[in-house]
Amino acid sequence: MNTTNFKTPIENRYFEDYEAGTVHEFGPLAVEERDIISFANRFDPQVFHTDPAAAKETIYGGLIASGWHTSGLMMRLYSDHYLSKNASLGSPGVDELRWKKPVRPGDRLSIRVTIKDTRRSTSRPDRGIVHSFIEVLNQDRQVVMSMKAVNFLLCRPNS
Repeated sequence: MNTTNFKTPIENRYFEDYEAGTVHEFGPLAVEERDIISFANRFDPQVFHTDPAAAKETIYGGLIASGWHTSGLMMRLYSDHYLSKNASLGSPGVDELRWKKPVRPGDRLSIRVTIKDTRRSTSRPDRGIVHSFIEVLNQDRQVVMSMKAVNFLLCRPNS
């Protein structure tokens, strides 16, 4: 797989800068035990997310991050490095979200974003639609999460 860098900085990136067929990687981001437990205590209080000792007795054999926490870590990398700072108009949602492998304390996560399709809106020609496939990778390059995303972006002025 051939990864590329965007030619335009994120602060000045528009729909036209997202090219179908390109692959972009960003990261890593460290996963901390205290963050796993803190997130889980607030949002997903299952023992394999909240209690390291009890988690050893589960099918996971130790503490793992909530899938929702992993999704949040993905979003941090996605918004910091992939989404335009000046042209992003949000998303109508994601499809096929999959948590494929447990994420553990000490893991270092990166994202690989493959732009699958882009098209200019016919009803609103000042914007375009970008379809991406996002994979979250651990330090061993194993895919721990994947999903399909749709984003709306403004087109470059006067284009």
